Parts: sequence; C-alpha cells; structure tokens
Amino acid sequence: MTASTAIVLASRPHGEPTLSDFRLETRPVRPLRDGEVLLRTIYLSLDPYMRGRMNAAKSYAAAVELGEVMEAGTVSEVIHTRHPDLAPGDVVLSRNGWQTHAVAPGAGLRRLDPAAAPLSAHLGLLGMPGFAAYIGVEEIGRPQQGETFVVAAATGAVGGAAGQFAKLRGARVVGIAGGARKVEWMASEGGFDVALDHRSATFADDLAAAVPDGVDVYFENVGGAVWDAVFPHLNDFARVPLCGLVSQYNRTEPPAGPDRLPELMTAINIKRMTVRGFTQRDFVDTLSERFQRDVSRWWGEGRLRYLEDVVDGIENAPEAFLGMLRGENFGKLVVRVGPEPSPRR
Repeated sequence: MTASTAIVLASRPHGEPTLSDFRLETRPVRPLRDGEVLLRTIYLSLDPYMRGRMNAAKSYAAAVELGEVMEAGTVSEVIHTRHPDLAPGDVVLSRNGWQTHAVAPGAGLRRLDPAAAPLSAHLGLLGMPGFAAYIGVEEIGRPQQGETFVVAAATGAVGGAAGQFAKLRGARVVGIAGGARKVEWMASEGGFDVALDHRSATFADDLAAAVPDGVDVYFENVGGAVWDAVFPHLNDFARVPLCGLVSQYNRTEPPAGPDRLPELMTAINIKRMTVRGFTQRDFVDTLSERFQRDVSRWWGEGRLRYLEDVVDGIENAPEAFLGMLRGENFGKLVVRVGPEPSPRR
C-alpha cells in the first residue's frame, strides 16, 4: 500500500493566513479502479487564487473543505495504471493538490513531452497561468501595434507572460513589480520597454512619465495602490482584463476612505472603457488549443523567457505560499515534491 504525505486545510483564515491554517498528514492511497492511475507528484504549483479557495464564501469555484487536501495543479509521474492509454513512467499534467501521491481518472490527464520544455514550465508559462495571460492579452486586451500596455505583478507567473505576449503583438509594454531585482529582470530578460518599481516613493510620477500618451490596455491582477496610480491614465476605449486582485485577498472589511465607485463608473462611461473579469476555465473549450499551439511555437523559437522560483519539499509549501501572498516570490512559484523520472531510452 502506498502512503501519501499531504497538506490539508486545518482552519479557515481570517485575514492573512498563517502556518496554523495548514496541517501535514500521512494518509493511505486506496487501490485503483478501472480507468484510474496512481500518480507521484513531481512539481506542485502555488498560485494566488488558492487564497480564495481557503474561504467558505461563494465564488466561481468550490472552496476547499476543512480537512481536505489543498487544491493545486501538478506535474506527476504515472506509477501504476489501470487506464489503457497511460503507462508507468508517463509524465502528465494533473491536479493532485498539495500531496505526494494521488489516484486520478486517467481520462482527464494530458501526457507531457519532457524533451519539449522543462516539466515545471507546464505549471507556469505553458500551463494555467500562461493561459490566463493569453486570454487577457489575446481575447480581452487585444493590444494593437504601438499601443501602451501596462501590466502589474509583471514578474509573476501571469503578469510576466502577459507582458511578453503583448510585446510579441507589437505593443509598448510597461511592467510594474516590487523591488530592484524584479525591475532588472523586466528590463533585461523580460524585454519590457519600461520597468517600474511600485515600492518606490516616486512610483506615481515614474508611471506618469512612462505613459505620456496614456494607457490603452491595463492587465489587472493586483488592485490597491497600483490600480489607483494607473486609473487616471486610462485612455478612451481602454481595455482592462481583470484576472485577480491579490492585494485584496486578505481584506476583512471594506476599505477606508470615501466611496470612489461613482468616479470609477463615470470614467468607464465617459471613456467608453471595457473592464472584464475572467477566469481561464471560461475559455478552455474555445482557446486552449490555440494557446498551446502559439505558446509552444514561441517557446520553440526562443521568443519567451521564463522566470521560476523553486522550493523543495512538500512540507515547505505552506510557508512558500504565505510568502507569495506577501510578494516575496521571484517568478512562477513551484514546489519540487519529488525527482524527475529518468529519461526513457
């Protein structure tokens, strides 16, 4: 019998989560039924949306129940199989959650080619975060040649991809992130036209100088002070793809200060702006094949850069997750749960 080491939700956080909201458990893995496989997790993805799954409030996806394994995308190796199309040693994209082993239906798994790209990249640039960025750029933002495209959290999994996709479409890209190291990556490796530090005391002035002709597309995944700085620069007919508000995830009460909703609604009306919230699952049937084709081609042509922050050990996932919510990660955050399989001969 195989045992799995898992991180489960021990309590629902009020405000910022703490390590006590998680619990490490060892649990047996049940025998396989027909059509199922036993998976060993190699890489585990940590993403901001998981904070919302820790709450009991109604959302676009079901909450993680107390005592359940934390939900997550994974790259895994098939260890045992009762599915005709999958063999031991196959590497697949899966949703094991925060655990070392899991039983899953084979029909829902996508086999990966370890020679095509780093396996962990399928949890970032070539996976769900990259798909979210692709939707925001290609379907909602649709930047045109020479337009100004601004993206927040621009060294994160989604923002870093969005900025690069917009650059490939001919936009002038302004990236925003926190800290000198992130600014350096945006300007050099990321290839953005302007790289700004939102922690700088002169951020608002720096942004104004960087967008003299205003902002045509703002890819929003932060909110808060960054939104406040960008908002006055949005042009007529600006497009705002909205896929997250990480600065607001731990909020426990309405923000202080005057009600600015009328100002926002008036600007949307007068400037004829488009503000659209989205999740990647809404576009799986219509855009996923095109995403895989385009991004795999761009990757193969060497036109994309991938920044990754790797943490070793399933037991370190909670601390890494909390650090990500504070903006401490540098690139796509993944946990290396186990070794990659040896290449097949």
